Amino acid sequence: MLQIIEKRKYAYVFSSVLITISIGAILLWGLKLGIDFKGGTLMEVRFPQQQKALVNNTVLEKVLTDVSVNNLTIQSTGDDTFILRYTSSDEEQNTKVLSALKKFDENVSQLRVDFVGATISDQLKRNTLVALILAIVAIMLYVAWAFRKVAYPVPSWHYGIDAIVALAHDIIITIGAFAIFGRFFGVDIGVSFIAAILTVLGYSVNDTIVVYDRVRENILRSRSVENFEEIVNVSLNETFSRSLNTSMTVVVVLIAIIAYGGPALMWFAVALLIGIVAGTYSSIFVATALLVTSYKWKVKGIHPGK
Repeated sequence: MLQIIEKRKYAYVFSSVLITISIGAILLWGLKLGIDFKGGTLMEVRFPQQQKALVNNTVLEKVLTDVSVNNLTIQSTGDDTFILRYTSSDEEQNTKVLSALKKFDENVSQLRVDFVGATISDQLKRNTLVALILAIVAIMLYVAWAFRKVAYPVPSWHYGIDAIVALAHDIIITIGAFAIFGRFFGVDIGVSFIAAILTVLGYSVNDTIVVYDRVRENILRSRSVENFEEIVNVSLNETFSRSLNTSMTVVVVLIAIIAYGGPALMWFAVALLIGIVAGTYSSIFVATALLVTSYKWKVKGIHPGK
């Protein structure tokens, strides 16, 4: 039997290092916000088939150098189609962009132009924050209610708090990774990134509850909870294969999407991959370990020196 709980200090150290790096990246570089959050223009253009070998992101960036487009990002969505994003919502600026592209290739065609105003972006930021807060509070309350019958040796609300700590661990690592991607690879975040974060919240807490539920069953089945650490470790071992196998099937699918799904889906899948790997790790090595740590602190408080 794996002694997972016994080695929890190593997990705490490893998680602390990852969280420190992530918070450092967030504070140092921040997230590169896309036009969904900053406002701006999304323009989709198509080049003739015979030009596809000559056109790429680097070439288009050079073509648009003289136009002075702010926060330009270029995304290839096919062999001959590109999506340009920039923070300006001025029609005159859009005309200049299209003119520069036509100078490069007069046969380029504009497929669509979408504008995102600053007011809509501010509202989206507020809605995103509210959605995250409501989701976290709802998860904490539900977990605390679901484990109300196991208020001993650890109070039921500890299950909710520890689950939220594990979720925060997963979210911070994912956001930190995208702060690094934004700094070194120019990856910006939009609505799809928020969808990925909310998906990670749901997946991670589901994995944590599976482990917690086995802890509850073993507590109710046992006549004694004197060795709470052993009960938790047995529960982890009983659910370890299930957690690992379930996560691996999702990871394989996400890797396939990253490899073959195209640029439009790649970073969404990367966010999910990082979050789910972090969530699986935290469910096994962090969330349940926190229960034991809470129990140890409680015992020391009741019996100092133990």
